[in-house]
Amino acid sequence: MLSNTAVINALSPLPLPHEMREWDAQTISLGFPEVMLMENAGRAAFDVLRRALPNIADERVWLFMGGGGNGGDAACLARCLLDAGCRVLVSHIKALGMYRGGAAKHIRMAKAAGVVFAPLSRRIQDNAPAILVDGLLGTGFAGELRSPLRELVDLINTLAPSRFVLSLDIPSGLHGVTGRPSPVAVRADATVSFAAAKPGLVLPWAKHWTGRLHIRPVGIPAFVRSKAPCSARLLDGRCLACLPNILHDAYKNRFGHVLVIGGIPTYSGAAHLAALAALRAGAGLVTAAAPAISASAIRNSLREVMTLPLGEAGGKTWPTTLPVSLLELLARSDALVVGPGMGRTGDAAVFLTALLSLPKRPPAVFDADALRLLAERPDTLRTINERDILTPHPGEAAALLHADTADVQSDRQAALSSLCDLCPCAVVLKGAGTLVGQKGMPVLISPYDVPQLATAGAGDVLAGCLGALLACAGTHAPASLAAAALGVVLHALAGRVCANAFPARGNIAGEVADAIPIARAKAAQSAPDEEILPWPE
Repeated sequence: MLSNTAVINALSPLPLPHEMREWDAQTISLGFPEVMLMENAGRAAFDVLRRALPNIADERVWLFMGGGGNGGDAACLARCLLDAGCRVLVSHIKALGMYRGGAAKHIRMAKAAGVVFAPLSRRIQDNAPAILVDGLLGTGFAGELRSPLRELVDLINTLAPSRFVLSLDIPSGLHGVTGRPSPVAVRADATVSFAAAKPGLVLPWAKHWTGRLHIRPVGIPAFVRSKAPCSARLLDGRCLACLPNILHDAYKNRFGHVLVIGGIPTYSGAAHLAALAALRAGAGLVTAAAPAISASAIRNSLREVMTLPLGEAGGKTWPTTLPVSLLELLARSDALVVGPGMGRTGDAAVFLTALLSLPKRPPAVFDADALRLLAERPDTLRTINERDILTPHPGEAAALLHADTADVQSDRQAALSSLCDLCPCAVVLKGAGTLVGQKGMPVLISPYDVPQLATAGAGDVLAGCLGALLACAGTHAPASLAAAALGVVLHALAGRVCANAFPARGNIAGEVADAIPIARAKAAQSAPDEEILPWPE
């Protein structure tokens, strides 16, 4: 059985800036000195730098020390580098006497050890060192980067192409939640994030600034992390360990029966792809219910799928009342996929309303045209329950929220929160950096950006994959968030499988569906820190 709790617990936390501060505060309240946490952070950064540049001895290193906690980390790192034989200079943005707490202690220790400090106003020589360390701003930075820090970030980026740049915790100027520059950010070759990654760091577009992302512990106890849980989690391949084991002595009914509802004559291919993906994702039985004229096309294109013609013989429209044959099939189905190629006509709307009015129906994935129909009739959203999944792309999300697509994309996490307020189901906000959420649950952030998924029909494949996972979830407890999370990861990793064969794109959606079982097998054979992760260590 799938479990929302098991999937969430399998995923790494992504603390927001205020949650990270709470972790630090609670750790210190337990008696762990702040200076020790900074020591651990500095040594972790040193380890990352030494692994990237093994022959670091005698190299010149320039560290930029900000006024906050990152300044203490930079001072500790400078001492470690000096001990390793490097020639070190620390440029600080405020007078050394103004530093407080753990940062002040590390500055005193570094100076005592022989580290050279100089105010930031010192002119930069033409022969800038080969290694630059960005310790200016931490994850709590918000707003717009202003002078003189903006000019300093621009300078680091000017020097960066011929130097190795390491950012401490986050590239300065990058927003810790959105992963966007404000309006500029340091372009690092590597970033070491302390204790946990932050939400903005794992979003696909942040890679332009973070470079290779390393996560290093600094001594935050597990007790603190469990007592102050995070509101976001990293949705990567580790959750696939929560997939139910394959029963070798089971028959097809044990793997679930998925009913795909969609596929008007001009869009029968959408229902075909959803049905194919449901089979590839492990469903034991799949039936496609479509207007009569489309059902034969779906049956002829995919022999393994059963079909149920609806409406008049040879008809192109949806029936206005649910026929007995469909009601009987619904009673035998474990999950529905509603919307691929359904159309947005009046008869489709009446049919969908009748389907939603049923007192008992299987859990459903609502996709594509079904989302547009729901957006036009907001009252129907009240019939969506916690066992269901909505899968809008940004345009469909905008329709559901009666907003502009640009508004959705400018703050995707806020858009997801608003979508979750509409109904209690799980919501998949598709696109690069797909977000999965449900009211009262952590936001799950997918780090994957796979160009091979930007092809017609890939959304139908995802819907079918989710339907298969819903079908195997069981009925003991709602598991729509778990099914949504697993499906998003399987879909992304299937796209990665396609990327091996089609590195310049050109794959089609059916090939993404065919890659789903391959992706699942590869994930089962891989260690957690190997290729199923976005940035392997």
